[in-house]
Amino acid sequence: MYSLFQTIHIVLSILIVALVLIQSKGGGFASGIGNSIGFYRSRRGLEKVVFIVTIIVAVLVAVNSLILVILS
Repeated sequence: MYSLFQTIHIVLSILIVALVLIQSKGGGFASGIGNSIGFYRSRRGLEKVVFIVTIIVAVLVAVNSLILVILS
């Protein structure tokens, strides 16, 4: 059972890294500082879906981490 949750954790971690990399278009550290001041843009379409899926996967990673702590 423990190894199943470890495998799920690895898959979720790879998925969240991929989702975050998909979202960060044209963003680097320097451009993030300059563009973040007073700039807001609403997400639409596929960008919104990827954003919501990223949040869901992040919550699943947190829950899976707690399950792994309880099982260990």
